[in-house]
Amino acid sequence: MATEEKLQRSLFNEVMVPCYAPMDIIPVRGQGSRLWDQQQREYIDFAGGIAVSCLGHCHPVLVEALTEQAQKLWHLSNVMTNEPALRLADTLTQLTFADKVFFANSGAEANEAALKLARRYAVDNFSVDKDQIIAFHHGFHGRTFFTVTVGGQSTYSDGFGPKPQAITHLPYNDLAAIAELMSDKTCAVMMEPLQGEGGVISPTIEFVQGVRELCDKHHALLIFDEVQTGNSRTGDLFAYQGLSVTPDILTTAKSLGGGFPVAAMLTTTALAAHLKVGTHGSTYGGNPLACAVAKAVIDTISQPAVLAGVKQREQWFREGLQKINHRYPIFSDIRGKGLLLGVVLCPQWQGRARDILVAAGKEGVMVLVAGADVVRFTPSLVIEKTDIDEGMQRLEAAIATLYELHSEL
Repeated sequence: MATEEKLQRSLFNEVMVPCYAPMDIIPVRGQGSRLWDQQQREYIDFAGGIAVSCLGHCHPVLVEALTEQAQKLWHLSNVMTNEPALRLADTLTQLTFADKVFFANSGAEANEAALKLARRYAVDNFSVDKDQIIAFHHGFHGRTFFTVTVGGQSTYSDGFGPKPQAITHLPYNDLAAIAELMSDKTCAVMMEPLQGEGGVISPTIEFVQGVRELCDKHHALLIFDEVQTGNSRTGDLFAYQGLSVTPDILTTAKSLGGGFPVAAMLTTTALAAHLKVGTHGSTYGGNPLACAVAKAVIDTISQPAVLAGVKQREQWFREGLQKINHRYPIFSDIRGKGLLLGVVLCPQWQGRARDILVAAGKEGVMVLVAGADVVRFTPSLVIEKTDIDEGMQRLEAAIATLYELHSEL
């Protein structure tokens, strides 16, 4: 048993599998968009747990929902259903294209379910030869072996033995490439309607609409991975709603629970029928605690005022970043939508995104990276303007320090 004195970053190296390299900071308390570490040093959170803490830390609505449900019922097997799961599923189907919902615990699990459904649909309706899945370079869909292989970053999938087959990756936003490759052997196209981990890359409307038309032509399913873009992150409840394109299957997780682990796969009645009893499942999927919290999240973030506020906050972020770049020109572009934004580093600053992340942490503001060349921002959807302004001041101080050191080289 570790002593209180030993609960430091060094203990991580002793007791945790080394697949992460966390910063030295250990936050112990959060409120809204601010965090405090073991030394009670304050941080402004522009990261949100990688697009998870959509209402900030310890939001009273979520605390109330969790506390109330914790006094009622924690867990049931899927031999039975439960009221929070039914309420959440009903809400999600009312607010989206979907008729049916499958609950899981993480984005990877929701994506695994989506991919299995696509393959099963093709087998049931066509043949076992209709198995090709098309995805995109720099995509990210999870860490299970199936989803990490569908993700377009071989660094994450290499080195684990034979990979799942019949998966092809193409350039994002290249409609000609997908039109040339797709055939009646294609069972599904999986894509993020705005790539997050791959560098915060938005699709063109023509690309998304063209992919939809090609899927229809070849009787393939269009799967939108909205694990990061969903739950009002882009200023629409789900990003597809701002693209005028409806997928056949949609996955969501991350901010669905505002920090409590929960995920969902959404689809139509006709497609859902192919996952008959026993073909798929989850021990904790539809957990009453998770679903109670997620229902409170959706009820809050689907409000028109919150959605409009996301778009307003996007402008505040863009203006703050432009001011920093005017003084210290290290960004070549600011891209993304809503509160999923990324700044692309200029050629002479390429590869230094993590340097900015670390320097920002030292100044008391938390940011993210999306690859080595992009600094990413996924804050609370209701972050106060005062927090944005102060966070930008701290970020500018971090960049100023790096800029001066860079200029001296």
